Amino acid sequence: MPSTVRIGTRASTLALTQTGHVADALTAAGAGDVELVQVRTDGDRLTGSLASLGGTGVFVAALRDALLDGRCDVAVHSLKDLPTGAAEGLVIGAIPAREDPRDALCARHSWTLESLPEGARVGTGSPRRAAQLLAARPDFDVVDIRGNVDTRLHRVAPDDLDAVVLACAGLARLGRLDAITQALDPAVMTPAPGQGALAVEVRADLDPASQLYRALAALDHSRTRLAVFAERALLARLEAGCAAPVGALAWLSPTGDVLTLDSVVTGPDGTRQLRRSASTALPTPRAGSASSADVRARTAVDLGNRLADELLAAGAADLADLGPR
Repeated sequence: MPSTVRIGTRASTLALTQTGHVADALTAAGAGDVELVQVRTDGDRLTGSLASLGGTGVFVAALRDALLDGRCDVAVHSLKDLPTGAAEGLVIGAIPAREDPRDALCARHSWTLESLPEGARVGTGSPRRAAQLLAARPDFDVVDIRGNVDTRLHRVAPDDLDAVVLACAGLARLGRLDAITQALDPAVMTPAPGQGALAVEVRADLDPASQLYRALAALDHSRTRLAVFAERALLARLEAGCAAPVGALAWLSPTGDVLTLDSVVTGPDGTRQLRRSASTALPTPRAGSASSADVRARTAVDLGNRLADELLAAGAADLADLGPR
């Protein structure tokens, strides 16, 4: 392993900011010097809606290629953009503590979801957000938009958009919490699986004795990992990509022994929606026990699978484009 850890990242302001936080944390945990390697992905290069670009993996593939061919030693992803299937030769080395997973409404005149005027024009590039917006407010004119955070916020203006919906986490990382007029209740706008969390991906053959391996272990946040494992298991079981109108949010009880998962599948026009929730008891963790952590992780995955099966049995596949693609 080189003395300088090369960290692959997209070149957007948000990606560079969140990768910088990971870089600082790795340095503090003893990984040594770091260098950011900017990689241009298809999602950055191509225009059009997320769904039309293929959705799953559009922001990820080029970073993974850079990791596999040795141009970088780790890659930082927004976890909600990461495909649920295994990537040959790669593993998630760390999942840092999660930011606020909720969606945020950024509106003119400090409007909320409830007070936005009839027929308000609301922008989002997410089919999930669009569907749930229409479920809550069928009168909205939902406009498909692309662009970075500043580009989207600048569209909130007279004669353009009345509001946009973005992730609280991204706005927090950019120091733009002032733009939020309402953090949306997950019972109304359930976040994307993994939203607010980051994934630090590495090659599977990383030396367990290396400084980087130890630093990644220190950066990993077990409560976040369990929650997103459950959410991503549900997404995988539904065979839904990151562009599908599927929301999932899991959390641990304060004592850490119960994991709860809420989920929703919404028809694209918002007229039909399925919501399901389930909880599971987690085995008590044993300090320093890898097998204990593995059992807890499998329990989280089982919860996601079970809730996905409930959704499918209730007709989720009739509401959205689920299944092989």
